[in-house]
Amino acid sequence: MIIVLEPTATDEQVNDVVKRVEEAGFGTRQIVGTGQSILGVLGTPLPDALYETMGLLPGVQQVIRVSKRYKLVSRDFHPSDTIVDVGGVKVGGNEVQIIAGPCSVESQDQILRTAHAVKEAGATMLRGGAFKPRTSPYEFRGHGEAGLEMLARAREETGLKIVTELLNPTDFDLVSQYTDVLQIGARNMQNFLLLEVAGRSNLPVLLKRGMSAQMEEWLLAAEYVMAQGNENVILCERGIRTYETMTRNTLDLSAVPVVKRLSHLPIVVDPSHGTGKWYLVPSMMLAGVAAGADGLIVEVHPNPDSALSDGGQSLTFENFAAAIPPVRSVAQAVGRSLRSGSVEAVAAG
Repeated sequence: MIIVLEPTATDEQVNDVVKRVEEAGFGTRQIVGTGQSILGVLGTPLPDALYETMGLLPGVQQVIRVSKRYKLVSRDFHPSDTIVDVGGVKVGGNEVQIIAGPCSVESQDQILRTAHAVKEAGATMLRGGAFKPRTSPYEFRGHGEAGLEMLARAREETGLKIVTELLNPTDFDLVSQYTDVLQIGARNMQNFLLLEVAGRSNLPVLLKRGMSAQMEEWLLAAEYVMAQGNENVILCERGIRTYETMTRNTLDLSAVPVVKRLSHLPIVVDPSHGTGKWYLVPSMMLAGVAAGADGLIVEVHPNPDSALSDGGQSLTFENFAAAIPPVRSVAQAVGRSLRSGSVEAVAAG
């Protein structure tokens, strides 16, 4: 249910509406827009009598039924776009943000070289896994806190904001000390305890779509985070599992306009995991921005052939730098912008 308040509604009237809703056993979330305020009523099922009662209260202009299972994520509750501010880097605004870095943090030299290279090319955030979920227990699973410390040093030297994955609720306090954005990976999209822990944080959350998840399931996962009070959620389309074997996953670019229609949350595209082939990444970067993505998250490694994870989908410094100017052109063509970088410096280095 959405309760649209009269523009002239007094604080006393609004408080009375909230009190009535809470007495009925439901929660509320007030959203203030341009010239209008609404109250979102949280909980299901809502009795018909509640709709009738709310519509008669002073200060209420209109009561609207919402059939979607996700409420806080929905545009019905929040008509205007949400912009997630990551320490001055705004995801969801006019500027398309580039998040880049290796799949795994392997060494201090590797992450420092990568951080400087991607910043020079135009990235505003650095990705890198200190804790890695791997299909095989015998594959490299990250350096843990040592990897987080390496990321922190890279941030000190470059100013790039850090995006790294949270795998376990028990690691929350540790990871939060180092990162600027908590990443919830595809394998954990429906780890509801982890989502709730992230939701109680004041850190932005980058929520990847599960490899077999429907869009509604993905949006409901975001609802878990927001229901705990954290409104700074960034959705990430990273490809879904289909019958196709020519690519690692099938990058569902239609998810971008669908999410934009259904939700106010920003969305970024991961063409690296979405394709699994480095030579497909640049074209899918272009396609993602053309589809309306608010950002891209791209894997970049100084020597992909020797990478401890996902080398086959990682761009070299030179390939990454070469991919950025066309992305900037597409961004401008769709009315967006991209941060300028010193591409020549990267190519020369």
